[in-house]
Amino acid sequence: MDRAVNSGPVNTADTGCQRWRNWIGFWLLGLCNNFAYVVMLSAAHDILQKQESQNTTTPTPAPNGTSIEISNSSRYDCNAVSTAAVLLADILPTLLIKFTAPFYIHKVPYGFRVLVCFFTAVVSFLMVSFSSTILMSIFGVVFASISSGLGELSFLSLSVFFSRDVLSGWGSGTGAAGVAGASLYSAFTQAGLTPQVTLWIMLVVPVILAVSYFFLLVFPSSFPQWRRHEDGHSTSRVVNSQERRPLIEEEDDTETTQEEQEDKHIRPLSFTDKIYIMKGLLKFIIPLGVVYFAEYFINQGLLELLYFSDSHLSHAEQYRWYQTLYQIGVFASRTSLVCFKIRKIFLMSLLQCLNAVLLGFAVYYQFLPNPWVVFVTVLYEGLLGGAAYVNTFYFIREEVREPHSSDSLL
Repeated sequence: MDRAVNSGPVNTADTGCQRWRNWIGFWLLGLCNNFAYVVMLSAAHDILQKQESQNTTTPTPAPNGTSIEISNSSRYDCNAVSTAAVLLADILPTLLIKFTAPFYIHKVPYGFRVLVCFFTAVVSFLMVSFSSTILMSIFGVVFASISSGLGELSFLSLSVFFSRDVLSGWGSGTGAAGVAGASLYSAFTQAGLTPQVTLWIMLVVPVILAVSYFFLLVFPSSFPQWRRHEDGHSTSRVVNSQERRPLIEEEDDTETTQEEQEDKHIRPLSFTDKIYIMKGLLKFIIPLGVVYFAEYFINQGLLELLYFSDSHLSHAEQYRWYQTLYQIGVFASRTSLVCFKIRKIFLMSLLQCLNAVLLGFAVYYQFLPNPWVVFVTVLYEGLLGGAAYVNTFYFIREEVREPHSSDSLL
């Protein structure tokens, strides 16, 4: 019978309670970690529209006395600066962190990483809400990206200290972040609150993240909360062995297997070792990367251009609901891991590319009759993206050798 190391010598009821606390803790961490990232993408149209309206000159009077706005020469109703600018600010810092983190992040204690995530998330909401220029807004989005990127790689590597089911909690929480972030932003702004006030209200989310991590999770006694992984009274390789092994063990083990003996003598991974592990992960990384490229191309490159003027929804409202329905699809598929697994990630990447091609033609030829067709397509897009994400990390943990699972999940 499996039991988590952090459960200690307690009865079954206590073990079940701790496992539920950890599952809920990871669900909340996933929710709060991705919340600012989602809100910035949902608010992208409003952010740019606000700054451009502040920078425009007085409207030109028409002969009949009314005012008309000077529009661009494009046949599309869009901002002069594309919402893709917000996407780049939301993605590039995260990519930079994730590409470089495996070579230095083990030197930063987990507790310090979470504090950085907390403060950068708070700064992002405040900077965007008080911004007076597009550049200031973009820098606010960059802070949200730093918080999300650092948090994701930290919490995924943290999951190896707990039972395997926390990974489904994390996946479900990140999916819920999409629904909660996009839906709440749309609901608050449509109810009459300004984007600035809406972002102030959402400052409660980083607080929930910190409380979930420091007060809800039940950590093993040997967990290096405020020290580097090499620190402590034992040798560095013993600490690394304790960190990298999955914290699930057989309750009635009486014999030491060969694998356990090797685990005791595990050494810190060298640069060459990490490159070797990364090569083995390409079969997971490439399909997932294609899925994300296609959906970001859709969400920030195409959806702003899919505006239906005869709809009762304004352009900004249509854009917000595109983002909301996409996140609903992501949440549903990320939660599905508890029901079934999908190993063929490449199939989802192919289907996502077909979505991008379909909507690309729809933008150019404008043959779709109403926004409802786009709503259904975007919901389906979210289902593919969420399923690709959660199944990729599940099979990485299942297939990569256990001593290296923490490094692989970075």
